[in-house]
Amino acid sequence: MGARRKTGILISGRGSNMQALVKAARDPAYPAEIVVVVSNRPSAAGLAFAQAEGIATEVVDHKAHASREAFDDALDAALKRHGVELVACAGFMRIMTEGFVGRWRDRMINIHPSLLPAYKGLHTHERALADKITRHGCSVHFVRSDVDDGPLIAQASVPVLRADTPETLAARVLDAEHKIYPRALALVASGAIRVDGEKLTPAKSGLRLPLTIP
Repeated sequence: MGARRKTGILISGRGSNMQALVKAARDPAYPAEIVVVVSNRPSAAGLAFAQAEGIATEVVDHKAHASREAFDDALDAALKRHGVELVACAGFMRIMTEGFVGRWRDRMINIHPSLLPAYKGLHTHERALADKITRHGCSVHFVRSDVDDGPLIAQASVPVLRADTPETLAARVLDAEHKIYPRALALVASGAIRVDGEKLTPAKSGLRLPLTIP
């Protein structure tokens, strides 16, 4: 096995997807090593989980910076202090500048609670229910400057039930997120996929992209 890719995770709250990645990375054979968890909110509950796991944590408070550019520079510096090679956004509620996204192009991924390109942005579950769709889900993608845009790495779908509320649908999607995000990060960290502009290609035959979980 080659060297594990040093990965930083960005959170703003409890970081349940961060926890799923950390648990997957406990396996020495997992191709990513979680070296730091960074939050823009000092009160983020996920920081305590990371600390209990023996993972370094950093707080880069967006309120302490005069501009988005200054915040992103501080965030970039925090990641580089820990030798981060890959970045995984896990409920990180900040829109990043083009400069930051460019610095981490093809090395930063995000998970979004919809089957992209449907329902970009917020309130995805409410919008899905309003449209009376029968399948909903989540997507992992490489980050681009446009919100919730970029090449799709993996998707998981769940049924939408007639009795669903936004809360019950969100819970079902979150379970799928916890399963798919570790698999998507492993694809990236292991070099199993290549990024060519806005397209992904498998490094070896037999892998269909985006990876899909019913």
